[in-house]
Amino acid sequence: MSATGRLAVADREPATLGRRNLGRWLLVAGLAAFGGVLAGYVVLARTEPAGWWLDPVDLIVYRDAGLIVRQVSPLYNPHLATPLYDWAGYLGLKYIYPPIAALLFALISFTPLGLLTHLWAVVSVAALLWAIRMLYEGLGYRRGAGRLGLTLLAGAAVLFTEPVDRTIYLGQIELVLMALIMWDMCQPDRRRWKGAGVGLAAGIKMVPLLFIVYLALTRRFRQAAVATAVFGATVAAGFIVLPKDSSQWWLHGLFEQGSYGGNISWAGNQSLLAIIARTGGPDVHNMWLAAAALAALLGLATAVMFDRAGHRMLGLLSAALTALLVSPISWDHHWVWIVLAVPVLGHYALRLKGAARWACVTLAVAVTAVFGAWPGSFWGEPTDLGTWSRGVIWAPPNGSDLEIRWHGWQLLVGNAYVLTGLVLFLTLLVIALRLPLRPCPEPVPRAATERPVVITDGSM
Repeated sequence: MSATGRLAVADREPATLGRRNLGRWLLVAGLAAFGGVLAGYVVLARTEPAGWWLDPVDLIVYRDAGLIVRQVSPLYNPHLATPLYDWAGYLGLKYIYPPIAALLFALISFTPLGLLTHLWAVVSVAALLWAIRMLYEGLGYRRGAGRLGLTLLAGAAVLFTEPVDRTIYLGQIELVLMALIMWDMCQPDRRRWKGAGVGLAAGIKMVPLLFIVYLALTRRFRQAAVATAVFGATVAAGFIVLPKDSSQWWLHGLFEQGSYGGNISWAGNQSLLAIIARTGGPDVHNMWLAAAALAALLGLATAVMFDRAGHRMLGLLSAALTALLVSPISWDHHWVWIVLAVPVLGHYALRLKGAARWACVTLAVAVTAVFGAWPGSFWGEPTDLGTWSRGVIWAPPNGSDLEIRWHGWQLLVGNAYVLTGLVLFLTLLVIALRLPLRPCPEPVPRAATERPVVITDGSM
């Protein structure tokens, strides 16, 4: 039987893992593993604060946007920027999010920056665990000690990944948005407000709009309508409260200029557009449009095929991966979505046999290694960002347009995230093409369309 055939059979037959007390042992192992990894992170933060703690420039931008909304007008004033010390002096980071996000950031602007920085780090770690927890619920694992233990084990495996660490280091919002989308997408389809979380996330950062397309293509039209309505409400709220700023953002093209367009080739951008720009093609823009259109078509088709075959979490991962690839700007911290690939691959490794099982294990280890964080600083010399700087993509010289002169191993290592994403993207496409289709059961009895996975924890 083929690997995809075994995948389909495993999905039709509920799996019972291990012995009577496996759930409790998983919880103990999870607490020990995640506690140890978190303690290691705290130790590094206290002993090497320059390299391993926080430089929350993005969080400062969020907080300042909230302060501007409360106290200053207009929001998109070119003279209002957050000072960031750069090697060449002070570089202004401007607020580039939609107006509704600034209204939400006004809520955190009342908190002193020092306290907010530490609270946001705690929230980010909690969001990571919540996203993984919802993933396991979406895979059909029942609530209990076993699922909590698996969540903590997966969290321990991915906490020391560069996208996660970079998100915490900068005070970014990526982990929170991922947790919001995962919570929303893993709700039963019968929930009246399913889709609202996706709509809100799209209102804050426009890339999640692709999930609305995914909902529509998978025939969850009511959920897609809810997401669209909530997204529209965020735009309308911006016009009501901040009419001039909203007009500048939505009607005068500011949203098209909000992604640091002059910095596309920088190593921190891991998208299809970035890799095309770094290879120095003759017509970068048109090449990217063609590549992005093809990736969007194949990626959404893959997501739909997985959904129809009853593998919704693989479909959701395919949609997220598609968004990362086709977006013109996918900073390294945007790739936090890749951490969900590790528990998904682990899940299917437990349910498959033979070569298919080892393929899942190998791919999970490879993803963890490529996206792993390594000792070093996020800030170093302008031509070498800290020597690996907690991520392999920083190994080649970068900054000052050095990326367009990469060659040989530098092209492979410097584009490691997008290349690994493409490998995973194509692997998912091949698997989806070979899966037999079967309708998803409706209504969804739990949060997932897949059959429940039972992990015994001492109760029958």
